[in-house]
Amino acid sequence: MPTITRTMRAVTQQRYGGTDELALADVAVPTPGPGEVLVRVEAAGVDRGVWHLMTGRPLAVRLVMGLRGPRKPPGMDLCGTVVELGEGVAGFTVGDPVLGIGSGAFAEYAVAPAAKLVVRPPSLTTARAAALPISGLTALQAVRAAGVEAGQTVLVLGAAGGVGSYVVQVARHRGAIVTGVCSAAKKEFVSGLGAVRVAAYDEESIGDLGRFDVIIDTGGSRRLGELRSALTPRGTLVIVGGEGGGSWFGMGRQACAVALSPFVSQRLAMVVNSENAVDLAELTGLVANGDVVPQVERTFTLDETAAAIDHLIDGKAVGKVVVVTGSSA
Repeated sequence: MPTITRTMRAVTQQRYGGTDELALADVAVPTPGPGEVLVRVEAAGVDRGVWHLMTGRPLAVRLVMGLRGPRKPPGMDLCGTVVELGEGVAGFTVGDPVLGIGSGAFAEYAVAPAAKLVVRPPSLTTARAAALPISGLTALQAVRAAGVEAGQTVLVLGAAGGVGSYVVQVARHRGAIVTGVCSAAKKEFVSGLGAVRVAAYDEESIGDLGRFDVIIDTGGSRRLGELRSALTPRGTLVIVGGEGGGSWFGMGRQACAVALSPFVSQRLAMVVNSENAVDLAELTGLVANGDVVPQVERTFTLDETAAAIDHLIDGKAVGKVVVVTGSSA
């Protein structure tokens, strides 16, 4: 195991804003606290949560993360090697290859709670491992919340995205008949994930697709009335995350769905990612068995982190985008 250096290269941010607020700098290597481990980062995933924390949007984010700028450096999904254990950590040893969720993952080293890490399966490449945690967990929990069963018809909105690409695969694994909605340019990709039908949102309305037992919306802009009209009378709608929920709290549409649910025959719910090792272990099991494959469209170097985030937010990504730090060399 290489000696831990005193400084490292890391992406830093002082103020909320776009990717122009990000800078690559030499900073001190963080020290793991109680229950944490220090990971030598080999790759870090990029998801929409990174953008929310970077921009401080919705504005409620700032009440938790800091009023003028984020208290923590950017980057959460990570894959790497354990190099130091904090007090009270059990279940890991120095040298373990791990994947999971930490803080400041766009760096050569990052700290992560042991409760949000699992050992990386040998068959999983570092890039695919880094693409798995947050988006994969969100998808797994969304499919579980929807109660997807074999034979059900499931409509996945945003099926070519980071979360959506996992939702298609997990629902298919459960035996569902999946229809995916994405842009016309990404239809072939979604079909390859196992969707039996793929519709382009820029070519046809979801109202033309029939009615579904389950709709999982990772796209974030359609009105509740439009979504409900595409559900069977006792169908289930699950809205994922905080997209399209307003600039202040980000959950307006989702809160309306939950509030309306007791008064209608359909079940309307929302899912916000729960970061935990138990679900992460289940997810990596699906990957190890070949039931789910992380879809990495493109990798970027550490000094291209801003470009990686822009690529995702511009809607150009198909599946996941990953930053490779090069620290494993």
